[in-house]
Amino acid sequence: MIVKCIDVKKRFPIQRGHLRQTAGFVNAVDGVTLNIKKGQTFGLVGESGCGKTTLGKLILGILKPDSGAITVDAKKVQVVFQDPQNSLDPKMKVLDIISEGLVIQGSEIKNRVEEILDLVRLPQSALSKFPHQFSGGEKQRIAIARAVITDPEFIVCDEPVSSLDVTVQLDILNLLKDIKKEFAMTYLFISHDLRVVRFMCDRVAVMKEGKIVEEGEIQKVYSNPAHPYTKLLLSSVLEISC
Repeated sequence: MIVKCIDVKKRFPIQRGHLRQTAGFVNAVDGVTLNIKKGQTFGLVGESGCGKTTLGKLILGILKPDSGAITVDAKKVQVVFQDPQNSLDPKMKVLDIISEGLVIQGSEIKNRVEEILDLVRLPQSALSKFPHQFSGGEKQRIAIARAVITDPEFIVCDEPVSSLDVTVQLDILNLLKDIKKEFAMTYLFISHDLRVVRFMCDRVAVMKEGKIVEEGEIQKVYSNPAHPYTKLLLSSVLEISC
């Protein structure tokens, strides 16, 4: 396994009043246990506020769990965030953004960045430009390039297409698929969109109020959901499709 989570819990205080006193706690992640195999695209799906992004941050080490254990068996881990507008430094040129995590120096940097730029299907002329000069889809390609250039074994994709136009989403999803296949990567793919998860993932966990309520192979869960909440989510997708 590349990721193991055992009974992971994380709660946040609810603060109220002018003095911001703690009035209680919300259990963002409430006893989650899951395993992600090497080479999988593991989907984590649920409504906004269910705790899926918090779980992603715990796995990345951005947050520390209150209890439980998380093991990530990968030397290099990266993340692709939801909104490239906020994740890219507006004062940096694309060359500097993409190469920021590299340890190589001199001409090797530019050569490596040019290779990655080809991989994410952006022109070499992009290197001297700033983020505001690109569309949303192009910015996400830059963010993906920044993540991939360090040769990570595991990438957390946190709602990577939700801020993009529908016409652009499929291009980015296919790009992520191609990169995974070429470099044998493992993804944790976080999304509220069940159609996107079905397109991308091998296995899926359904999250509700901080808990995993159902988990299984993607086709089995979608064709024969066991939990009422999963059935509700899937029925809403069918209604929208109709």
